[in-house]
Formats: sequence, structure tokens, C-alpha cells
Amino acid sequence: MDLTGLQAVLENISSWIWGPWVLIPLLLGTGLYLTIRLGGLQFLRLGAALRLGLFTRKDAGSDGDISQFQALTTALAATVGTGNIVGVATAIGIGGPGALFWMWVTGLLGMASKYSEAFLGVRYRTTDAAGEKSGGPQYYLERGIPNRFGKFLALFFAIAAVFACFGIGNMTQGNSISANLEHSFNVPTWVTGIVLTVFAMLVLVGGIKSIGRVTAGFVPVMIIFYVLGAIYILIANIGGVPAAFAQIFTDAFTGTSAVGGFAGSVIIIAVQYGVARGIFSNESGMGSAAIAAAAAQTSHPVRQGLVSMTQTFIDTIIVVTCTGLVIITTGVWNMKDPETGEQIDAALMTGEAFSHGLPGEWGHYIVTIGLVMFAGSTILGWSYYGERNIERLIGRKAVMPFRIVFSLVVFIGCTVQLGVVWAFSDVMNGLMAIPNLIGLLLLSGLIARETKKYLDNDPKLSATTDEVNAFMAGDQAFEDWKTQAVPVVKSKV
Repeated sequence: MDLTGLQAVLENISSWIWGPWVLIPLLLGTGLYLTIRLGGLQFLRLGAALRLGLFTRKDAGSDGDISQFQALTTALAATVGTGNIVGVATAIGIGGPGALFWMWVTGLLGMASKYSEAFLGVRYRTTDAAGEKSGGPQYYLERGIPNRFGKFLALFFAIAAVFACFGIGNMTQGNSISANLEHSFNVPTWVTGIVLTVFAMLVLVGGIKSIGRVTAGFVPVMIIFYVLGAIYILIANIGGVPAAFAQIFTDAFTGTSAVGGFAGSVIIIAVQYGVARGIFSNESGMGSAAIAAAAAQTSHPVRQGLVSMTQTFIDTIIVVTCTGLVIITTGVWNMKDPETGEQIDAALMTGEAFSHGLPGEWGHYIVTIGLVMFAGSTILGWSYYGERNIERLIGRKAVMPFRIVFSLVVFIGCTVQLGVVWAFSDVMNGLMAIPNLIGLLLLSGLIARETKKYLDNDPKLSATTDEVNAFMAGDQAFEDWKTQAVPVVKSKV
């Protein structure tokens, strides 16, 4: 089978996995179920969680490798990527403005999923041979589900995550960077490949502490840079913003698509692409952010779970919304290419929208620089996800070779065409999400019970580490977590 045929097969598999009968109902259903079981925690505790993650930033005196803020920025580095630029454009270009509404729904419900997986990541984390914290679905699925099925889910996730990290977390990101720099600034792809490879190797050989330091300084700057450009355009087009919101809410249920189709099919397309691109952007339910959360210095799993939850809010409700509104208010979402008469390619849509909204070439440059920063940071975040799963499958001895190989593969991504890799990455992302979502449902009782117990004592997340130790004293689950003597716990849906 040639590469074209393989790509077609992978795209068919991806369409099934991400279609209306597998991941879409599983993602939305899990998010809704956890929202109900946790009492709308993502709405009631968002302010306190943002304060803890962005301003308090760390639990002094607690155990872990990096601060809560660094864990948050590492996860943001991995998620705020091409999905926030190209993914949003793809959803709106195919599903119409209503797709943005379904991206919001996915994000808001996904905050409960993100909280749950980050909570479990910390709750069941271990310490590896080098003394570093290691956690995520590859551990909590096995340790929390007391049978062979749990071990199967954990190993399935770990294998899919390793494959996915080389695709969506490496080659596709490098390819996006090199292609945009070549298009905008005539930088040869091999030059970009060398620079990115050296940068990745310098950061990654230092492990999570090095990644945490870089992302803590880099991620806030890149998000603010991009969002300010979008806000300028929205202010300049302020008269069209109310109409854009009206179209988003109307089209979510009636359907307007640049690709045409009858009303019912267009609504389905809006939902499908809104949910699929939403999860591609914020990764809620995939389990990836739990890996970064597990390294955090935190006095209780609930605290880091809530901090990690804000990642989805920042990614979807802020960055994705900015991109979507710019595309809609500038009218680029249904603009035709003057030469071909066809819709503008999604890869160029956001750049075109920013170019329409900002004077001169500023819009084009902002999107290019933004994409370079977003995709570059994604490489760092996903490298950590990959190494923790390699460590789970093979052992600590494989971590350093993995970091070196991962860095070298960046060069390949920058210099070759990746149609097959994109399709393969979509499949692997879906295969990561399925075992994790099953695990979240099975462990939802434990999550809800331990969350309530903590928040009854510290509803505003203002307790110090000593205060947490005091009011949680005597709680067996907390003591087990502190000593890492975590028993296998059976939890029913």
C-alpha cells in the first residue's frame, strides 16, 4: 500500500473514531456526567482556581518537582498549539460559525474532565528511580481499577501516547513552524529544523524542571501577544461582534456551513467539527494534562486538579474564542479564493482574518509568530508526556535516549511532507482518549467523594500546607497519598 492509500485508510479510521458514534458522545457524556457528580465544580470554583494557579502559584512546603504554575504552563504549552489557529479555522470553515458554540460546550464540560484526570494524576502518582514524580492515566488506570481491565487500559493509553507524541506533539508542530516561516520570511525548512532541534535538545535534556522554567516564562508571553492582537481587531470591528455572537448561537442549532448541505446535515457537521476540534485544542478527556499535573508541588490532589482545570478555560474560552471571533467578524470564514473560486484553505484562514483586521502586514506576522510560539511550546509539553509513558513501559533507563531521539525527530518534521502523520496523529489522539474516558467514568465515585471531603474544609483554596495537613489528618486516603502507599481502590460509576 502506498502512502496515499495508507493516508486514506487512516483518515477513514479517524473519521470513525472522532465521529458521532464514538468519541463525540463519549467526550460530551463523560464531561456532562462529571459536571453533575461534581456539582458544577468548574463554574463554582473557577475564580479560586485561577487565583491559586496564576497568583499564588505554589503550595509552599509541599512535595513535587515543579510549582503548580509551572505544571499549568507545561500543560498549556502542550495544548495551546496549531489547534488554536488552524483547528478553529477548520471547525468554522466546515461547520460554520455554530461550530464555535460546540467548541465552547466541549470546553466547559471538558473542564470537569480535565479536573478529574489531573486529580487522579496527582492522587495515584509514583516516584521513579531518579526521584521524580510520575503519573497520569498510564498509572491511575491500573492503580485505581482493580483488575486486568485497568492494566489493559493503562498499557493501551501508554502505547498510544508514545506514538501520538511523535506525531501531534512533534513532527506536525515542526512542520507547521517551518512551513509558515518559509512562507512568511523565506527561511529554508532545513534551517528551521536545525534551530528547533537544538532548542528542543537543550531544554529537554534537563527534564521537567527545565521544561517548567522555560514554559513558565514563555507561555504567558505568547498567549498575551496573540490575544492582544485579536482584541485589537475585535475593537476595530466592534459593531460586528454582537452579530457574530448571534450567528454563533443561531447556527449552532439551525446550521450555516461554508460547504453547504441540508439543514440537518449541517447541524451535525457543526457539532462534529466543533467537538472534534475542541478536544484537539484543549485536550480535555485525553489524559495528557494529568501527566504534567502529577509533577506539581501540591498539598492535595484537589488543589492541583482545580489549577489544571483552568488550562481548558484559558485555551478554549479565551484563546479559541479570540481566534473564532476574528474569523467570523472579518467575514473570512466563508470567503472564496479569487483564483479557484473555492473556500480559503483552513491553514490560511486565520492569517487572512488577521491580515484583514490589522494594518499592513502586521496581522500576517502576528499569526505566523503566534503559530511558531504555540507549536514550539507544544513540542516541549508533549516531549514530557512521551517520556513519562516511555518510563512506564520500559523504565527510567529509556528516558534520556527518548529525549535525544525526540529532539532529532523534530528535524524530520520540519523538512518532509506529513499528510500520513497528521492522519496517524488524529487516530492516536482518539485512542488515548478512549481508555482515559472509560477510566474517568469508573473512578468518578472516588473523585467526587474525595473532592467533597477536601472542599468542605477549604472551599476558597486558601489553606496553607500545614492547615491542609491538619484538617486532613486521620483521613486514610490522604495518608495513603502522602506516603504513596496508594491501595487499589474499587469505585463504581
